[in-house]
Amino acid sequence: MNGIQEVSGSIPLISTIQIREVQKTVETTRFQRFFCFLKSHFYGKTVRLIFAAKILNQAATMEETFKDFLTSRKIKGVAEKTLQTYSFHLHAVSKHLDIQKDIAELNKRDLEHMIASMRERGLSANTINSYTRTLKSFFSWCNGEGLTAVNLPLYKAEETVKEIYTDAELKALLKKPDVRKCTFAEFRDWAIVNFLLNSGCRAATVRAIQIRDLDLDNSLVYYRHTKNKKAQVIPLCSPMTAILREYLRVRGGAAADYLFCTERGEQLTENALRQSIVRYNKRRGVEKTSIHLFRHTFARKYLIDCGGDAFTLQRLLGHSTLNMTKHYCAIFDTDITKNYDSLSPLAQLKGGENRIKMEA
Repeated sequence: MNGIQEVSGSIPLISTIQIREVQKTVETTRFQRFFCFLKSHFYGKTVRLIFAAKILNQAATMEETFKDFLTSRKIKGVAEKTLQTYSFHLHAVSKHLDIQKDIAELNKRDLEHMIASMRERGLSANTINSYTRTLKSFFSWCNGEGLTAVNLPLYKAEETVKEIYTDAELKALLKKPDVRKCTFAEFRDWAIVNFLLNSGCRAATVRAIQIRDLDLDNSLVYYRHTKNKKAQVIPLCSPMTAILREYLRVRGGAAADYLFCTERGEQLTENALRQSIVRYNKRRGVEKTSIHLFRHTFARKYLIDCGGDAFTLQRLLGHSTLNMTKHYCAIFDTDITKNYDSLSPLAQLKGGENRIKMEA
């Protein structure tokens, strides 16, 4: 085509005006076929084309296009919590990038300036990594829609040690309340803390468990609500099974009722669960109040103190890939040496009376 312009050296650009001229002379169906032909023809020859998004979609700014991205993810079945995180990340990114700019006009330099701005404002590498992870998904979707050829590499995160609850803190949290004096909320929160340390599950899973999901005779619990939308069957240790039996005697309820409920028997909201654990922990003298921290604690203790393996941990945590589990396996160097004689294959082979002693 004679109308293709040269931009930045050898990178051709079809302008909005030129596409409009084509659209005026060709009916809609033929124009759409022509547009698809341009995409397949030029993309295959490593030539970058930036198309005018407003012609195909009124949502032309990055912010408006992001709304379409969220809709597409929702249709794909992405969890509501993940969609909320995406929206939060875009809001945070807007402080460093003009999201009112036409999506077709965004370029690599804009994204480089965004990263530089984040670093100048002191954002951590892990925070920047989280934002770029969301944007990478967004731009990959845009690429597939033919809205832009811009892509964004992930910003390298720092390897950080996962904070966990200490043994002293756990001892305080796991101490059973006096059932003759405590409220139902305190007794419930005690049961929840025990459950979190038994399973390492997410807060959303705790909220979604129904009484019928328990199989106490076989010491099992069924997860119907998981992040990856795959049902799980998780074992319960003997102490946890006993705790749940006692809890159910107090809680009562029908099979379809939520296991961990409010004092009125209703499902705990996300905020209600969070605030309950905050109050419970602080009353026990524990300043750490994160529910997700129990998940980190479970993973660390399962691997280090209990000698568990990463593959089983992956299944217990409900991760679709082992790579995701690695985020929960960042450990102190001292943890590597802890109980290593009981874990090392060499120590097992050379252990005890099988050792060869040299004569003096």
